[in-house]
Amino acid sequence: MLLLGSGACQRNQEIEPVSILNGETGDLLERKLTPAVEKVVEQYDLPGIAIGVVRQNEIVYARAFGYSNCDTGEPLSIYSLFHMASISKTFVVTAVMQLVEQGKIDLDAALVDYLPYFRMSGPYQDITIRQILSHISGMPDVRENKWDHPVNHQRALEQYVRSLASETMVGVPGDRFYYSNMAFDCLGEVVARVSGMPFEKYIEKRVLDPIGMEASSFLKPESLPRTWASPHRRVITSRPWDQYPYNRMHGPSSTMHSSVVEMCRWAMTNMNRGSYGKQRILESSTYDLLWEPVLRVTGEWEIGLCWFMRNFKNAQTIWHSGGDTGFSTVIEMIPDHSMAVVVLCNLNPAPVDEIKSMALDILLGFEPETPIIPATIPVFKELEANGPDAAVKLWDSLKVHFPEEYDFGPRHLNVLLYAMEMGMVDEAASISRLCLKIYPEEVIDDLVVQTERYYDRHHRNIVAPAILEILNP
Repeated sequence: MLLLGSGACQRNQEIEPVSILNGETGDLLERKLTPAVEKVVEQYDLPGIAIGVVRQNEIVYARAFGYSNCDTGEPLSIYSLFHMASISKTFVVTAVMQLVEQGKIDLDAALVDYLPYFRMSGPYQDITIRQILSHISGMPDVRENKWDHPVNHQRALEQYVRSLASETMVGVPGDRFYYSNMAFDCLGEVVARVSGMPFEKYIEKRVLDPIGMEASSFLKPESLPRTWASPHRRVITSRPWDQYPYNRMHGPSSTMHSSVVEMCRWAMTNMNRGSYGKQRILESSTYDLLWEPVLRVTGEWEIGLCWFMRNFKNAQTIWHSGGDTGFSTVIEMIPDHSMAVVVLCNLNPAPVDEIKSMALDILLGFEPETPIIPATIPVFKELEANGPDAAVKLWDSLKVHFPEEYDFGPRHLNVLLYAMEMGMVDEAASISRLCLKIYPEEVIDDLVVQTERYYDRHHRNIVAPAILEILNP
């Protein structure tokens, strides 16, 4: 094994920019994956990205590219901690299933059996633990995470659950798939109530520490440590976000923090069906429940208990992804081949799924498919550097000369939402004027509708009226 640097993962450790290359697979990934990722990082204007690959129960490749913080120039490390977003839920389901194994939770019991104070408009009494784990509870999703007004006291989860009495269900329990962060936050409170420990402490003692994930945590210090990756947002270019996606009310659904190295341990633990080294955190038979398809969500993937499943080039995979303000994450495992890939980025949106697929391609013997680049990235850079006329000229040139290499669709225009949230009037105005010149009328109409909806929810926002005045004078 080639290990550049030294040191093991410990809580609050000093960061070291190390890489891991192990065996022939590590050499293969270094030759094929590293240059491909370097190209994607440059073309997508990514602040930083960390990648870990597991094969045959060991980390064969781990690398970090770019920066933890673009403003300070702090390099990213494979030990840098990232906000994991929805991958957090995979730790919640593990805690729940531990308590199921102990006979303390019944998957088919009602949520109100464990949280008798839970209320919601609709048939909330019928919601079961099993339904929550497969996102068929009928509970809505969280509308506002309130990252800008986080609650950080020990009763935050209970306070949040009690606040849901004003919410309305979106479906009948068991009827259909409806992804709900809210429901998983309630599960965190179930874990706390049943175990008699704060949710975060239970995860630390019963899940993380036994398998050596000693730097990982659902809690966040008041000040961002140097070992933690800074969140970034892209408007015209990528830049650090002066806040952070953390609120203890939404810890179970969203706020696990971990590194690519420790997430590789998480992948190995799950592929070993609950064991890591001499430690076992779940019985092997429990995975028959976790990975048994409950329903087909789309034509490509199914869901079991929390985990998603799909077929990737004739290989059956188990996966989960996450995305919150400033972070994009994904973990995908192929247990039958004892291989897994973890990709973490301190920007959202970011092509973590595409990079993960590149790594899986190489592992399975295929040539990696290069991601299609959003045309807005080079065009917005040109807008900042040389103005709108030059940006339009570049857009037209890319459409003529590179129609297959760039994505010209409007799905990347969530940058206007970010500009509104960050109060960036000038940047939003520049992008809006450019949109009028490069997008058809139906795209502009949709942008107007989205901006109006945002302004309806945030009446004091100073950016939305400026955008509407430009797009819909």
